Amino acid sequence: MRLLEAAGSVTVAENRMSREQLADACASGDYRVVVAQLRDEFDAELLGRAKITGISNFAVGYNNIDIAAATANSIIVGNTPGVLTDATADIALLLILAVARRCVEADTFVRSGEFHGWQPELLLGQDVSGRTLGLAGFGRIARATARRALAFGMTVVFAPRPPGDRVVSQEELGEFAGRVQQLPWPELVATSDYLSLHVPLNAETRHLVDESVLRSMKRSAILINTARGPIVDERSLVAALRDGTIAGAGLDVYEDEPRLAPGLADLPNTVLLPHIGSATVPVRAEMARRCAENAVAMVRDELPPYPVNSEAWAR
Repeated sequence: MRLLEAAGSVTVAENRMSREQLADACASGDYRVVVAQLRDEFDAELLGRAKITGISNFAVGYNNIDIAAATANSIIVGNTPGVLTDATADIALLLILAVARRCVEADTFVRSGEFHGWQPELLLGQDVSGRTLGLAGFGRIARATARRALAFGMTVVFAPRPPGDRVVSQEELGEFAGRVQQLPWPELVATSDYLSLHVPLNAETRHLVDESVLRSMKRSAILINTARGPIVDERSLVAALRDGTIAGAGLDVYEDEPRLAPGLADLPNTVLLPHIGSATVPVRAEMARRCAENAVAMVRDELPPYPVNSEAWAR
């Protein structure tokens, strides 16, 4: 806030703005730049009316903004990349372990007074070491997750850009050359004990994991999503978890946040987190600083340090 206030006049909404309120504010001519969160939607209609010059998104992802429409209306968009890689990879591994070893069920079991001593078949879970982790995508967060999984003795396979495919060279793999294996998306789905999603949300990846993919997974498999909720068809996931099509799921993101698909919260074979992949004090502080730096540059008619659509600046 100190960076923003030093650069100009700052208005902070006391409550979450409705779509109509946000659209009116953007069209009012009173504001040059909007500092936005993922829950703030900027569609083509809103951007077409807007008189702002920039949107600084407090996130790495920007699927809440129609980038093509922003560019067409000469609105520069900034984000906060390269900050939350390790924090999100930690959450991915946490979800793998928590679902596999039934940690939430076990915690509830103890707190409810049902623990009466060690039992040979109490809350039996699944192994992690020696199992296969399939990574959908192989960008920064997926690679950080792979690094952790390899330390746990997991076999790591990946598909770089599902549902499409391209060959990743050994040179491009760098430190992972000879340690991970690339598989076609259908084979990755069918052979993974844990399937972790690390792809951006776009037209190709929306409902990447649908009913057919869930039915192609092992019945013992566990799905992990720390990317974006709509990558998974959540209603189909609920049915698959309820019917035993797959064994479990660990989610930090949801298709229609903050709402959950009916029945998801009732399933014991899930671990559900409230979108906390980047929620450490140092990470959120650095995200805030980068977000503010983007906004200040936009106010000064400068290209922001972390632009999403530099072509809008050229316009």
